[in-house]
Amino acid sequence: MNLYGYIPESVNEGPGLRAVIFISGCRHACPGCFSPDSWSFRAGEQFTAERQQQILHEVTAHPLLDGVTLCGGDPFFSAEECLPWVRRFREACPDRTVWAYTGFTYEELVADPIRAELAWLCDVIVDGPYVASERDISLPFRGSRNQRLVDVQGTLRDQQIVTVSLDSL
Repeated sequence: MNLYGYIPESVNEGPGLRAVIFISGCRHACPGCFSPDSWSFRAGEQFTAERQQQILHEVTAHPLLDGVTLCGGDPFFSAEECLPWVRRFREACPDRTVWAYTGFTYEELVADPIRAELAWLCDVIVDGPYVASERDISLPFRGSRNQRLVDVQGTLRDQQIVTVSLDSL
């Protein structure tokens, strides 16, 4: 698995101050994607155990972070490789949130056991492909109207899709 990029502090990919991890590789190839260079699974640097530990240390030591966001590419194309890092983050920072962006719908994620396991470690998943004809820059935390902010734990509890109320953020 490769790391396309890492932003230690961002306010764009979820509420509050977040660390953002960009995982290389995406096969959705959404027309109008803001980061087509991240589609290659070889883009960026190898996300070695040492680099993962370095980022985990930085994130856990940062007292102002509200959580982490997984972006890409699409981290769910590398779900099996992402799982151990997210589990370690969850153990180290149980009071912080995990957001993830994906071109898959939530329903597609949970149909695959490995992707489902990663999805269920998240608090919010911004799901669905970017659709240029649905572009709406007024929407918080997403680029097109078809994308949802799925409240993962609420969805698991209610056994139907629950979206995040922006008033609750």
